[in-house]
Amino acid sequence: MSKQRRFTSEFKRSVVEELLSETSGPAQICRRYQISSGLLYHWKKQYARGKFGNEPTQEAAMADRIEKLERLVGQLALENEFLKKALQNSLKTAERNGSFFSATSSGLKAPKGGVN
Repeated sequence: MSKQRRFTSEFKRSVVEELLSETSGPAQICRRYQISSGLLYHWKKQYARGKFGNEPTQEAAMADRIEKLERLVGQLALENEFLKKALQNSLKTAERNGSFFSATSSGLKAPKGGVN
């Protein structure tokens, strides 16, 4: 069983920059450094996000922002559904107990007449 290799950030950055400079193709780079194409593209994505001490690209920064906002929308949608179900359940129990109708009919009365 072989030991897992560890690559430094400088090595990863140099490999990705070689890929981006288009002096060598991805297959050539993978053969030269004995890495998989999936790993190479994973490093490319990390490079775009600025993980290797470089400045992140504007596109990657926007993609990160969009991803965070989509997660927030999903969370809010789940909370909204939870609250709707909780409200429905509380209204059902109030109707069964009879407290819903008595509270609305006796406690709240419509005002009579117009503007005073």
